[in-house]
Amino acid sequence: MKNEFALAFNEVLEEKQLPKEIILKALESAMVSAYRRSVNASTAQEVEARVNPETGQVTIYAEKEVVETVQDERTEVSFHEAKTYDPNTEIGNMLLVESTPRDFGRVAAQTARQVIQQRIRDAERQAQLLMYEKQLGEIVSGIVQAVNAQGLTVGLEMRAEGSMARKDMIPGERFHIHDRVRALIAEVKDSPRGPQIILSRTHRDFLRRLLENEVPEIYHGIVEIRSIAREPGERAKVAVSAAQSGIDPVGACVGIRGVRIQAIVRELHDEKIDVIEWNPDASLFIAKAISPARVVGVYLNDKPGSGKTATVVVPEDQLSLAIGRDGQNARLAAKLTGWRIDIKSLTESAGDSLHKIQEDEQLLELVQVSAEQINKIQDMLARKTEGRPLNPEEYDEIGKFVDRIERRLAVKPKSAEETKAEEALITSLRASIPAYAFEQSILDSGLAEHIAYILQEAGFSTTGELTLQMKIQPDEILRLQGVGPRAMTEINLLIDRLSEEALAQPAESAEVLLEAQEAEHLEAVAPVDTPETEVETLVASEMETLPAEAVEEEVEIPLIQEVTEEVEEEDEEEEGVTFDKLFTLNTGVITETADGESGEEMDETELSKSKKKKKKRKHVEVEYDPDRDMTIVHKKHKRGAGWPDDWTF
Repeated sequence: MKNEFALAFNEVLEEKQLPKEIILKALESAMVSAYRRSVNASTAQEVEARVNPETGQVTIYAEKEVVETVQDERTEVSFHEAKTYDPNTEIGNMLLVESTPRDFGRVAAQTARQVIQQRIRDAERQAQLLMYEKQLGEIVSGIVQAVNAQGLTVGLEMRAEGSMARKDMIPGERFHIHDRVRALIAEVKDSPRGPQIILSRTHRDFLRRLLENEVPEIYHGIVEIRSIAREPGERAKVAVSAAQSGIDPVGACVGIRGVRIQAIVRELHDEKIDVIEWNPDASLFIAKAISPARVVGVYLNDKPGSGKTATVVVPEDQLSLAIGRDGQNARLAAKLTGWRIDIKSLTESAGDSLHKIQEDEQLLELVQVSAEQINKIQDMLARKTEGRPLNPEEYDEIGKFVDRIERRLAVKPKSAEETKAEEALITSLRASIPAYAFEQSILDSGLAEHIAYILQEAGFSTTGELTLQMKIQPDEILRLQGVGPRAMTEINLLIDRLSEEALAQPAESAEVLLEAQEAEHLEAVAPVDTPETEVETLVASEMETLPAEAVEEEVEIPLIQEVTEEVEEEDEEEEGVTFDKLFTLNTGVITETADGESGEEMDETELSKSKKKKKKRKHVEVEYDPDRDMTIVHKKHKRGAGWPDDWTF
């Protein structure tokens, strides 16, 4: 039967949910403190305590000096007693010996109680801190313990407490004591009063985790969440993409009859959620992000120094819908896409385009817009300003005019300085990439197989080309269908490894690489035409390298051809036939010529052509005469000697 100490020890383990070693360490530390206080020992003296968890017996060991005559029992031990602990000890040595006081049990229980509680409390807080640091960014569930003006106090597992401020609560939510609430662990901080766990229901990752819990395709990585824009309690936009072909990412998130998304909407206090499909083309992605408004055109301006700005043109009746209440729809679309969005009506954009043409004469030459068309657009805008209606054809014409002007502005030619700077940048970046990377296939780069195939289909055949694109503009890789944050992490690891190998190369090898690349470029752009003298010299040198036997075997074989002019005409016609057509299976019928000769198999089209030409087909037999060392060509007739009547090809 277990004694009272073992029962109490196990009860503490269950209550505190702490490992056995932590409780034992707390007990031993408390016993050491009790011993120092009971005998008034110095803090410089080494003291150890050992507790038997089965019996509860406590043994104290203190470091003492070995002497012949003991004057202070707290710090000295006799030489005879020290021999029982260490036979090889000598006088003057320091030795750990048992120093448990006789009435230590009662004194220790009174003195060490406070220390034991404090040690267990510290161990409990440390365990809570480690546990919730691992769960940072995850959803936890708890019970509301207190409600005040500042926020909520939520009871969590392991007797931990989390705090949720009013700003981290969805507007309109009301919680009461003993209500169960789900929230995201936004931050975990250590403080003297224990771990401080900050909870949030307004963080965008809270919506991300809810989607992972409700949509199995997102949890398993088949569908990836590209970006989230959210205004808590009102509206949110989520961009998703499929990592595998044949998967509808929007349908997977919404579910049958919207059951999946409705569960999330209820959790978020009826917050509206728009799920749109992510697109690598920024124009199409922005057009979808503006939904439910209908978009006429999206025109991007990503020039250095001006920032990423997108001009979105919408019809007159869609302008308020595109902007949204208090600009909410446009604001969420800008957060979702990462572009600054400028929304204009069709007529307003047309007026801006006319103003740009009048200011920039070079633009007028590039666009090649006639003065008549400009006057026509101006007349339409004047009628619209006066309040007179325009028909759909006129709106369509205005839209085409705006599209032509905006697209010309987007593809304005670069200056020579900009082109030179880009070439210098590409040259320096190529020098920072190992030479073998431009020969290594992307399939042998060590990336996951599906990622490598996606990159290969996008035109990146070697690891060097991928590395160069990642250094110039990594967003182009991220826009590829099937490439998400996980794939980008794997690609970045590959780029880092190649960069480290490039740094390890000596400087001379980098210069040699540049010279080799320049030589390859010169060879690629060199003209193909070669002077006749060089060709003759090249042929002569090649003939000299051939063996004598090969030269002697080149004997001209005379041909005796007995063919008519009609046969020569037929050969000229057959030369026009393509190589693929010669090897196609002809499934036509066998026809006869006008004089009864049987012809080739023809399909219907060839049959009609042969009837129009009405040319006789002659048959030729080639024979090699070994005695005369000649190849002889004979013309054969249908009724000739030795030719069977039923002969066909």
